[in-house]
Order: sequence, then structure tokens, then C-alpha cells
Amino acid sequence: MRIKEIIVVEGKDDTTTIKRAVDADTIETNGSALNQETIEKIKLAQETRGVIIFTDPDYPGEKIRKAISAQVQGCKHAFLAKEDAISKKGKGLGVEHADPKMIREALKDAQLMHETILEEMTQGDLVTAGLVGGDKAKERRIKLGKLLKIGYTNGKQLHKRLMMFQISRQEFATALTVILQEEENA
Repeated sequence: MRIKEIIVVEGKDDTTTIKRAVDADTIETNGSALNQETIEKIKLAQETRGVIIFTDPDYPGEKIRKAISAQVQGCKHAFLAKEDAISKKGKGLGVEHADPKMIREALKDAQLMHETILEEMTQGDLVTAGLVGGDKAKERRIKLGKLLKIGYTNGKQLHKRLMMFQISRQEFATALTVILQEEENA
């Protein structure tokens, strides 16, 4: 599988794993040591071929993703679920630990984060849906992130992520229905 866009990853081990899974070029941020020179490379990549940001599913990875998105418009985003990015020994978390199949799936599902914020969904909708502040909220957000292919978020970030991806009320309701039906059948 050849990837046209340049994939932005955190480090050399991520590049090695990506290249095992797909034929692609990468830019490494050197973890959270993201500097202006790297941002300029990413801007050039976005102008010429497009960019997919593919950082680790953890706080530092999300911070790098946000920093790049704030300075480079129109990037696509690929996400891995935390359980798909844990090392076999269970001590590491990151893109470099993911199975090539999961890498290919995440890249196939890479989505463009839209900058326009729609006011369709409210934080109250998320509370009502049991995605914020309830006993099963975290588990439901994990499942929702997988179904909608927007990655995991905490309660505060979920609304923003839904808006950035322009998830419609219908898409949201359909995914939530699947989650609630799974809970009933469990």
C-alpha cells in the first residue's frame, strides 16, 4: 500500500514501523522536541504532497498533534487505539508497537480535521448520552472514538473532536446506538 501524503511521526522507531506496514515517507518530530525547522518541513510537505499526522495515543502525542495542527492547516489525522499501540511486554505505548495491519487500517481511515466548528452538538448532549461524567463514560468514549474513527478523547476534548471532524448528529446517534446495544447484550 503506497501512501501519497507524508506521514508525521514522533521518532525513528515509528518510521521503522510505518515502513514495515506501508510504502511511505515520514517526517519525525523527535518527540515533543518539535521545533520551527520541523514545522517548516511539515508546511512544505503539506503544500506539495499533503500530510497525515500519526502520533502516539497518549498526552504527549496529542500535544504534538495539536501543535502541528495549529501551525499547518489542512492536515489529515490517523489514530490508533491505546490497546493497539501497547508493546508486547506491556511496558511501552506508541505507534512503534502497533501491528502493521493496525497501521494500515489507521492510515486508510485518516481523516481531515475541519477547522470550521459546527454548533450542532452540545456538551449537554454528551452528558445526556453518558459520555461525560458517568460510570461508563470513559469506556463509551473509547468505543465512540473507534466507531467514528476519531481516536480516544477525554470528556473535555470529545466535543471539540466531534466538531473538528464535523460528525453529524445522525452519525453520532448511530454510533451511540451501537454502543448502548452492545452494553445491553453484554
